[in-house]
Amino acid sequence: MSIEIYMPALSPTMEKGTLAKWLVKEGDSVESGDIIAEIETDKATMEVESIDEGVIAKITVAEGSEDVPVGQVIAVLAEDGEDVSSVSVSSKAAAPAKSTLPTPTDTPTPSATPEPPVAPVVAAAPSAPATAAGTANRIKASPLAKRMAKQSGVDLASLTGTGPSGRVVKRDVEKAGSSAPTATPSQSAPQTAPTTTAAAVYGPHDGIPFEEKRLSGMRKVIAKRLSESKQTVPHFYLTIECELDALLAQRKELNITLAESGGKLSVNDFIIRAVALALKQVPAANVQFAGDKMYWYERADVSVAVAVDGGLVTPVVRGADGKGLAEISTDVKQLAAKARDGKLMPEDYAGGTFSISNLGMYGIKEFSAVINPPQGAILAIGAGEQRPVVKEGALAVATVMSCTLSCDHRAIDGAVGAEFLAAFKGFMEQPLTMLL
Repeated sequence: MSIEIYMPALSPTMEKGTLAKWLVKEGDSVESGDIIAEIETDKATMEVESIDEGVIAKITVAEGSEDVPVGQVIAVLAEDGEDVSSVSVSSKAAAPAKSTLPTPTDTPTPSATPEPPVAPVVAAAPSAPATAAGTANRIKASPLAKRMAKQSGVDLASLTGTGPSGRVVKRDVEKAGSSAPTATPSQSAPQTAPTTTAAAVYGPHDGIPFEEKRLSGMRKVIAKRLSESKQTVPHFYLTIECELDALLAQRKELNITLAESGGKLSVNDFIIRAVALALKQVPAANVQFAGDKMYWYERADVSVAVAVDGGLVTPVVRGADGKGLAEISTDVKQLAAKARDGKLMPEDYAGGTFSISNLGMYGIKEFSAVINPPQGAILAIGAGEQRPVVKEGALAVATVMSCTLSCDHRAIDGAVGAEFLAAFKGFMEQPLTMLL
């Protein structure tokens, strides 16, 4: 009896995924535990293992397909001895994945990769006549060619395709566009009310070379979540300055001791520890707004923003308030390495009660970060730099770092945010208190 293989849910929030790569082909034999595909989620690219043994009878979702719903059949496995040719695919497998082409409300997502396979059906633009939609669907053309033709006003039916099996491809549309005569007023279609589309607003500028790249699943989620955050979460910002000279001296001493074991503390490790202890001291800042209620967390799970190719992930240092500096340092190094290799597991990034975004290593003096929902706050860390300060009425020089707290005003009031920053500053300027 054949076995259907479904698009797995690889994270608690995953609803769709991109089938980035097949590692097997139809006719291949697989055993339980074999890696058969790579799935791109909103956080990372993850490998999918076969649970059963058999022969890959059918692959129902092509490599590179985007927005494949969780639970859709992506392949069918024939058991040993079963006739592969007799294997059938359920109706669930036949449901096409959402088209990867942008609609009039999508931002164009250029791609430098070879043209993808033809999408099952592409809906015509709302302003096009209904008969044109039916004709376009019968024309063999790549998705990129269809999009370019629509944007440049080229009639696909008038083109002779030079691609495989007479398929219209990018170069055919470009050739037609460059040779098309300029329409005169009498040849033009009747004027209609102007409409604003994403293509018109965000399209490439004439004469400027560009390269199209499709949005990754990670970038789509970042765009969606942070847009919603700025639109629905009432942000307010508080900035404080911390002197780091005592902390830098303490770090230097500790690193001399840790050098024998190969360990090394970063300033960021102290920041995570100070944030966690400040959240413990000011529990009203370790909260989450949830409609008609609030969640008050008794443990500080600190999300740390890590830049990766194509976006940003926030692995979580769990129970940071109960960990020492050396343990936090080890956790951060391991999580950052997994993030950059695309090997984060859901348990590495799910949850988190508070976030830190540190751009100090890039020389950024001060910035305001966007809250990562559903968390209630995020702390933006700037660079530590020497600045003039006044001490006991005299001018002096100190290493100073600017830190800006972004708060969800539905959950955290200004006084609570200020109290948290005061506690954080106290730990940073008296680092010995973090070692107790």
